[in-house]
Amino acid sequence: MASKVAVVTGGNKGIGFAIVRGLCKRFEGDVYLTSRDEERGKKAVSELNKEGLSPLYHQLDITVKESVEVFRDYIKQKYGGIDVLVNNAAIAFKVNAKESVAVQAAETLRVNYFSVLTTCEVLFPILRNGARVVNVSSSAGHLSHIKSESLRNRLKDPKLTIPELSELMNQYIDDAKQGIHSDKWGNSSYVVSKVGLTALTKIQQRELNDRDIKVNAVHPGYVDTDMTSHKGRLSIDEGAVAPLFLALDAPDSVRGQYVWCDKRIVDWDGPKP
Repeated sequence: MASKVAVVTGGNKGIGFAIVRGLCKRFEGDVYLTSRDEERGKKAVSELNKEGLSPLYHQLDITVKESVEVFRDYIKQKYGGIDVLVNNAAIAFKVNAKESVAVQAAETLRVNYFSVLTTCEVLFPILRNGARVVNVSSSAGHLSHIKSESLRNRLKDPKLTIPELSELMNQYIDDAKQGIHSDKWGNSSYVVSKVGLTALTKIQQRELNDRDIKVNAVHPGYVDTDMTSHKGRLSIDEGAVAPLFLALDAPDSVRGQYVWCDKRIVDWDGPKP
């Protein structure tokens, strides 16, 4: 019987690195640290080797579909499938970024929503029945951050489809280009991307229920990483606690949920936690 397999995207630093570390300590199977940059990824693996841990490495750039397909073919040929998938790779522009709102909107959504979606579309067919998927969202992914009530209602519609959600994400990009986004969407492309990811999680769960696959979104906490300009209060290992809970320990009944850093299930479309 082939070994069980866990995969973490964007695993060379920050929360992703700590998730790989935690999986190496507890997951009964092979753990893949993946990253866009091969040199940085292999350096991260060697750091974990020094701790007595043995992650495996494969290059994976979620923004390049061919890269995801190469990885899928490798895993399928070697193992037959994936048991745990942690979609962690993401970007965030700094507050003082020089790029225009339009550029920030297009690039943030391209990576944090559309590339994650493509990665899932390529890898979901090789998820084993009973697999677990963890989509790393954010406190920014809470629906209350979207200003427009009509948009909030569309995003939480239990009949919303992935094409319809993607259309909404593209609508935000178009609105940002025209400078008419703030009254409806607010002023953060990162917020829109993570709200989109959380909405996507709920649709994915509906689509995968019959395969007993658990898909959840998680806010890992405000963590001391490059993305937060090291302003976060939590260590990366503390930030990995809730993602690891969903990957390894959460009851099978936890499906399609938005989970907070303290492992609480949060009402995504309720008041701000």
